[in-house]
Amino acid sequence: MTRALPITAIEERSTTSYPEPFRDRVAGRHYRRLADAFGLTQFGVNLVRLAPGAMSALRHAHSAEDEFVLVLHGTPTLVTNDAEETLSPGLCVGFPCNTGDAHHLVNRSTADVVFLVVGTRAPDRDSVDYPDVDLRIEPGPDGSRRFTHKDGTPY
Repeated sequence: MTRALPITAIEERSTTSYPEPFRDRVAGRHYRRLADAFGLTQFGVNLVRLAPGAMSALRHAHSAEDEFVLVLHGTPTLVTNDAEETLSPGLCVGFPCNTGDAHHLVNRSTADVVFLVVGTRAPDRDSVDYPDVDLRIEPGPDGSRRFTHKDGTPY
């Protein structure tokens, strides 16, 4: 097994698991699943690139997964429940689980933004709330995640 890999050896993806009508909202988001390339299962590590105008995700809050972000390049705007803040390279921010503080990053600049995201993997117990849209993620009985409307109706 190879111990070290160049970032370029890990496939850059731009897909999303969001159901319609939310898929287009993350157009321009590209990511490399770094943790998966090494078989890591306890936490995820993604290198994310946002094109100008793109967002990292719909604004969301996790019940059982912590998230940590380190900005490497560019000036993304962090949007939370309380405020918006422009970040710059070298700044980092953490989102403890179960606080209800919904967050995401938006690239409002004219250049690409690149950041690293590290997060807990707890699909068997994590619910995700998206306060700005009619969307939730609920843990499935088999450890998978299910997208639902806020009333529990599946997508």
